[in-house]
Order: sequence, then C-alpha cells, then structure tokens
Amino acid sequence: MSDATRSATKLKSLDLAPGYRRVAEAIEDQIVSGDLTPGDLLPTETELAEILGVNRSTVREGIRSLENAGLVRRGGGKRLHVSVPETPAVSSVVSRALGLKQVSFAELWEMQMLLEPFSARLAALRGHEDVKQLIGENVLKLADCLDDDQAVILNDIEFHRLLAVATGNEALALSTAPIGALLFAATQELYALVPQARQRLLGAHQRIAAAVVAGDERQAESWMEKHIRDFRRGYELAEISIDAPITLDPRALRAD
Repeated sequence: MSDATRSATKLKSLDLAPGYRRVAEAIEDQIVSGDLTPGDLLPTETELAEILGVNRSTVREGIRSLENAGLVRRGGGKRLHVSVPETPAVSSVVSRALGLKQVSFAELWEMQMLLEPFSARLAALRGHEDVKQLIGENVLKLADCLDDDQAVILNDIEFHRLLAVATGNEALALSTAPIGALLFAATQELYALVPQARQRLLGAHQRIAAAVVAGDERQAESWMEKHIRDFRRGYELAEISIDAPITLDPRALRAD
C-alpha cells in the first residue's frame, strides 16, 4: 500500500468517527481556540443539532462527553455554559494515567524534589494571609490525628495543595496535585512499616509552615527539600523498592 493510499485511509477513518465525537470535537475546538470562553452560554440542543446537521440524541451524547471532561456545565435553568475543568478533576485524570503507566516512587520523588521546594519558596514570597492561615490550621490538625494513617495522608496531600495554591501559580498547582494524590497508597505502606515517619512528617510541616507564614522563602525552600529527602529515606528504611510501580489506590482519585 502506497503512502498516499495510507493517508487517504486515515482520512476516511477520521471522517467516519461517531457523530457524538465529532459534535464534541467541534465544540471543544471553539473552546480551546478561545471563540467560546468560560461562562459563555451554548446554544440549546435543538439549535446545536440544526447548526451541526445532526440529531438531538447525537448532540446529547457529545455534550455528555464534554461535561465529563469539565469543559461545559449546566447552570441555572439547565442551560449549558462553557467552564474550566477544576483542579481535582484534572488531578484525578493525570493520577490515573500515571498509575496505569506504572510509574515508580523514584520517578515521582524526582518530580517532588524539583517542584515542592520551589512551591514552598513561592508560597512564602507570594502567599496571602488567608492561605497562610489555612496552612497553619492544617498543621494543627495534623498534630491531632497522628494515630489515624488515612487522616495523616489526606492532611499531607492538603498541606501540599495549600502551598501550591499560595504560590498563585495555576500551572504549578496542576503539576503538583497528581503526584501527591498518587503517593496516597505508597505512603500508607510507609507508615505501616515505619511508624515514626508520622512524627517526622509533623516536624517538617511545622517548620515549613512557620517559614511560609513568616515569609522566609529560603527557610521554606530548605526545609521542604529536607522533607522530601527524608521521605525517600523513610522508604529505604522500610526496605520498600523505590523502583517498583506504585499501585493505584481508587481513594487517591478522590483525595482532593
């Protein structure tokens, strides 16, 4: 088969894509290109069917696909409007993909070493007082739940999420959230084998939070780096392979 024939075959396959998918892609293209912006109302299902030359059931399936992706949402009067996917939804999708790709603790740890100290430094520099207060309250809650491993892990995920929020950098927040969520299952195993890791976590969070609240970016970055390094040492102490794939825990997808 010639290259031209192969290309023609691919084009034909695309043209025969299910109608609902073509509806979803047509609307998504308008959103991604900026022709439709968050908050804009979409035409009714009947109007969309007429515009796109398909039946209403096909439009409905396409809309459902866009709703699942967080690109459209039903508002008052059930009218559809363009929306922005929320961070938890994006995090869940990425966490699932990373888990299914069988990434290891070592791979995630390398990303944490790059992103988390940077996040702590920016949080100290840019964080508003209200977010800093939430970070302080988070640490106080951690001290009260050290005997509950699941509560500790959820608190830990929330701590790092709040730091990312404090940076005011949406790209950073979207990058760090999936990593923390995927480490949910891995951390449970760590606490079961190395119980003292809980106290070390509390001590690190207290120092990081104090530096962030004080606006001391150097100390915030330094303590976060020590914290992430200590996380790996805990794994080594527990004799857990850092190169083995992390098992995806369904609860991690709901941790946010």
